[in-house]
Amino acid sequence: MKLLIKNGHVIDPGNKIDEIMDILAEDGKISKVTRGIDVKADTVIDAADKIVMPGIVDMHVHLREPGREDKETVFSGTKAAAKGGVTSVLAMPNTLPSIDSAGVIKMLSDIIKKTANVGVFICGAITMERTGKKLTDIAALKKQGVIAISDDGNSIDSDELMWQALKEAKKEKLLVICHSEDKSLSGKGVVNLGITSTRLGLRGIPKESEYKRVARDIMLAEKSGANVHIAHVSCGESVEIIRKAKKKGVKVTAETAPHYFGLNEEDLLDYNTNMKVNPPLRTKDDVLAVREGLKDSTIDVIASDHAPHTENEKEIEFEHAEFGSTGLETELAVSVTELVSRGVLTWSELVKKISLNPANVLRIDKGTLGPGKDADIAIISADKEWVVNKVGFASKSKNSAFIGRKLKGAVEYTIYKGKVIYKA
Repeated sequence: MKLLIKNGHVIDPGNKIDEIMDILAEDGKISKVTRGIDVKADTVIDAADKIVMPGIVDMHVHLREPGREDKETVFSGTKAAAKGGVTSVLAMPNTLPSIDSAGVIKMLSDIIKKTANVGVFICGAITMERTGKKLTDIAALKKQGVIAISDDGNSIDSDELMWQALKEAKKEKLLVICHSEDKSLSGKGVVNLGITSTRLGLRGIPKESEYKRVARDIMLAEKSGANVHIAHVSCGESVEIIRKAKKKGVKVTAETAPHYFGLNEEDLLDYNTNMKVNPPLRTKDDVLAVREGLKDSTIDVIASDHAPHTENEKEIEFEHAEFGSTGLETELAVSVTELVSRGVLTWSELVKKISLNPANVLRIDKGTLGPGKDADIAIISADKEWVVNKVGFASKSKNSAFIGRKLKGAVEYTIYKGKVIYKA
């Protein structure tokens, strides 16, 4: 089975390619990336005037299965991924039951084998039921195939327990992904604490609940020598703490999500619950700080934090609505619109943040288009504009923070292991 992509602007920072080239894939693998490939192929795609890049590696995705199949399933979530140019996802462990035992991992692995449309990697829980009380059998989770651990949605309050988790993760060579939130400070808040929360009459979440826990998690990482990854960075103070830690040589990486560089707290003034996310949308200054963190590589990764919810969980009073926005189908276009079009990142730098770096952080062999690599490819119309409309979502849930927004950058094809799995 041969797939030939002709005349595309190939952007592959892993191999320092940023020019017009052809790509030949054979039996699911890249075989050639060069000019003027002239062979007979089963599928030929003319990518003239389009960007051809490694498929997106999204390391923060909530697929909800098992347990909340009314929100999303592996099948529907990976359909949404394909539509967004995403070819690999890391499934987070806040499912029902949590991904905290070999049995649950086996069940999820079987579902993935039968129903996934793209590559799905599994993130196990750090503590049983993600309650922060008792460590999971981290060695057993690793043996069963998890590639990272996290209590995402919760942070471990006990310094001692977190220290033990980091030591065990280092021993097992597993990445620890930190949801850095001190809930004794965030409490029952629902939006960023400040002038906007006062105007809205809603309880606020102070930035300290994030950045003080970021500082704690990094301090423990430095002590243990473990690799930690700070999830969904939203405020300037967190960016600065991570920047200083990297300069000291701490093994820390970080991600942010498109809503933290594409929206701010003032977008909430009409009480749109689709913009209720955790951590909350911050100030305009925080948005600028996050963009600067992306620009200077303090923040390594862009991930969607795809968090699907049903309409009856979102279309209620703001205080009672669930936290989270879908993101798989919009993350690339928001990144193009808010970062590339504004000159914050070049296309090559964006591909690094959204494909190469997450693959490297997770230590998976993805994110490049070199010969012998999996033919996971996204083909993009860089300047094509489109309006986000919930009617067209492939995800089961429609709670996107960007509904109604005009975005630039449209996925034309997504190719997974040499097979076209999405065509616009």
